[in-house]
Amino acid sequence: MEISNVSAVFRGTIQYGYGSWLVNVAQSIDFEIESQIDLGINPKLYCGKGKVAADTSDCYLNFHKLRLHLQGDREPNWLKKLFTDFITFTVKLVIKGQICKEINKVANILADFIQSTAENFLSDGDISMDIGVTAAPVITSYYIESYHKGLTNYKNTSAVISDSVFHPSQLTENRMVYFWLSDQVLNPVLTAAHKDDRFQLNITAAELTELFKTNLSSPTPAVFRKCLLESDSPELRVWTSSVPFLNTSTVGATVRAQASGQLLCGNQSTPTLFFQTDVTIVVTASYADKKLFLQGNASEIFVTQATLPSQNQTLLDETEVEFIREAVEKIGIPKVLSVLELELTRLLDKQGTNLFDIVDPEVLPRDGFVVIQMDFGFPRHLLVEFLRKTLQ
Repeated sequence: MEISNVSAVFRGTIQYGYGSWLVNVAQSIDFEIESQIDLGINPKLYCGKGKVAADTSDCYLNFHKLRLHLQGDREPNWLKKLFTDFITFTVKLVIKGQICKEINKVANILADFIQSTAENFLSDGDISMDIGVTAAPVITSYYIESYHKGLTNYKNTSAVISDSVFHPSQLTENRMVYFWLSDQVLNPVLTAAHKDDRFQLNITAAELTELFKTNLSSPTPAVFRKCLLESDSPELRVWTSSVPFLNTSTVGATVRAQASGQLLCGNQSTPTLFFQTDVTIVVTASYADKKLFLQGNASEIFVTQATLPSQNQTLLDETEVEFIREAVEKIGIPKVLSVLELELTRLLDKQGTNLFDIVDPEVLPRDGFVVIQMDFGFPRHLLVEFLRKTLQ
């Protein structure tokens, strides 16, 4: 990295004094420094204590001009010139060493700031991610490439990942930022979210009644219709009853999950209906206008259990089971995806994604991994925060 022909003028005042018990003398002298320099840095990145660290010791400073003027005197006599030349020579030596030293210090502060910011971004509640580097980052003429662990931590447990299937050919070089995430990274996140009870949804009263105005080909069971129309506060509770599993391919992320639900009518403590389903859905994602969008297409829905606990009936007939299957497909899945869109967008906003100027983001599913690529503008607030911490 080279910065050529940088010109700057510094003005200030030197105050000095001397004295004794008889007399005190205070003096001040105005000065002006003209400088014109070239700066060259050959930065290197390495792995230091699990984090990206910078080495900018290969640094040079070339002075085209460095002149010191005292009291605005641009044509000093020989004595003043001798004095200013001596000061200028000393300043050159000090500046050369100090600037390169400070650049190295700031580079490491910046590297640490970026990584700690990324770690905070990937943390929420008891769920976090270890993104320590696994090898020394690489700097090329076009990009910086770094490899990170991507280990999900939940409370006192940490995920384990086998060998990575990443290869540089899986990325292009025409976008500013790329994130490569394998299924081995994403599945532990789903596991942690399931254990943390993140996949739960309660739908009550008017919203529930409105949802079931959707046209279904299957007749609505009498017990269901009575609950929606006659009870004061019907409530549907749904949750994942097993850990979801994700498998990415070029058509999207295929998610397999077991979902359970119960319908409560009024103030009953015993559910009117309990059901359990195995669902397979192909999901694709996109991000635009600072919002996350999810599209889903159910490929398999099996109702594995359906009972009426309040009536002590252990099994519904085939018509009622088909109603549940169709309701899950046409009402349940779209509703769950819309809630996930909203909640994930809120989480991204909470972590500061909406403060970035993200340009043309793309989420590209591939076999066993997903590539997220984009151009972006660095948010001003992060730069201000970095400078504040640097100057403390």
